[in-house]
Amino acid sequence: MKVQILGTGCPKCQQLMANAEDAIKQAGLDAEVEKIEKLAEIMAFGVMSTPALAIDGEVKSAGKLLSVAEITQMLEGA
Repeated sequence: MKVQILGTGCPKCQQLMANAEDAIKQAGLDAEVEKIEKLAEIMAFGVMSTPALAIDGEVKSAGKLLSVAEITQMLEGA
């Protein structure tokens, strides 16, 4: 499983990265976390507002700072 955090490095983007790492750890999953900061790459996902979270290349949320619990729920459903 690959979890991608899309954002330019703002505090919310950094917090989303931390929350995603915590969610993966709590769920006991083996997942790779990738940070995507280049605007062209973010736009290639069709994301217009950050932070955004994608799982295996599919955008699950954009423009919202997700909690650890929300991310865990998405991961378990993936």
